Amino acid sequence: MSYRELATRPVLAWSAVMVTGRLPVAMAPLALVFLVRERPGGYTLGAVLAAAYVLGEILAAPVLGMRMNAGRARPQLVAGLAVGAAGFTGLGLAPDAHPVVLAALALLAGTGPAAVPGALRALLTSLVPERAVTQAMSAESVLTFGLWAAAPALTTGLALGVDPAVPLLLQGLLTGLSVAGLWLLPAGWSAEAQEKGASMRRALLRAWPVYVLGAAGLTLLALAELVLPALLEQRGIGIGWAGPLLAGFSIGSAVGAFVYGLRGSWPGPLAVQSLVLVLAVAAGVALAAVLPWTAAIAVALVAAGLLQAPASLTRNLALRQVLPPSALAAGYSVMYAAVGAGYAAGGSLAGGLLKVVAPSTAILWGVGLTVLLTVIGAAGERRLTRRAPDVAEREARTDVAPARSGG
Repeated sequence: MSYRELATRPVLAWSAVMVTGRLPVAMAPLALVFLVRERPGGYTLGAVLAAAYVLGEILAAPVLGMRMNAGRARPQLVAGLAVGAAGFTGLGLAPDAHPVVLAALALLAGTGPAAVPGALRALLTSLVPERAVTQAMSAESVLTFGLWAAAPALTTGLALGVDPAVPLLLQGLLTGLSVAGLWLLPAGWSAEAQEKGASMRRALLRAWPVYVLGAAGLTLLALAELVLPALLEQRGIGIGWAGPLLAGFSIGSAVGAFVYGLRGSWPGPLAVQSLVLVLAVAAGVALAAVLPWTAAIAVALVAAGLLQAPASLTRNLALRQVLPPSALAAGYSVMYAAVGAGYAAGGSLAGGLLKVVAPSTAILWGVGLTVLLTVIGAAGERRLTRRAPDVAEREARTDVAPARSGG
């Protein structure tokens, strides 16, 4: 199935909802920094607000995802997006409020829509035939990386060219538009029995190796984004190159997602694909840390970006193999929290190491953490694969929906 066949009315409507709902998320951390940067200690406060926002996402995603009704998800999605829109709008209307109030609004903006990305992914895969799932998820990845590439420029332009509050007000407006767009989509994605309580938790816990590999991949992204400016200074390269180099990484990721989706399947099991891809991305980031020339760093980052998106795609496709359909949104939400935690862990490790070692050494330590997480996840996934037939048989005897075999 080609990408052209995805151009149906439901998928195009889904794309509009996804863009209006996800662009505010991509803009949020930088917009919060610009909102308060002119205050005394503004950059520190901005970092705290961004941390509050991300913390809200990480903590709320698995909790809200587990409560999502697969058959009738629309009311929960509307409520979550409405809370997010209120949080963004409140920040834009009260930029001079007390820091505690701003932190509460940032936490609210991150918490409300935290389960929306996972639910939208589950909804997307229900809108296309099984044979087109890889293409659909690849197209989602292309859109996501495109939004993440455009968000910094849009946020910076509005904050510096108009007013620091404008990006937050735009985020509130876009999130509200995504609420309206939900009525163009089905109310849910699964007519099968909804798993509850212990059954849901068992299904999600059984997939822990997939989440660990997802966290490993985002650890690398944190290293590439957060340590690159310091690395350029270490190499005597103008810090202004950081933006173009990171844009190259994002563009490479979008291209990699598109290429991965050109085929319905690739050689080897998804677990092996993911292992190879994550290790290859780690090698690319490590090369960027040790190479002394701007052009060489650019090539290494673009190559790492090309493989970053397929690595992420294989993780999400693997979840479809180990989770029942009614638990997919919860699984995607847990993955969302896991990769957020991986990003935070990579950034925190790098930030701490930068105080005592050179930026290149900090990146290499982060790559070592990624390799360790990858080995743990791969070992767990191998065990999970061996146990899958026994688990499926046991679930069938207890009337638990079997895991899907698609992907």
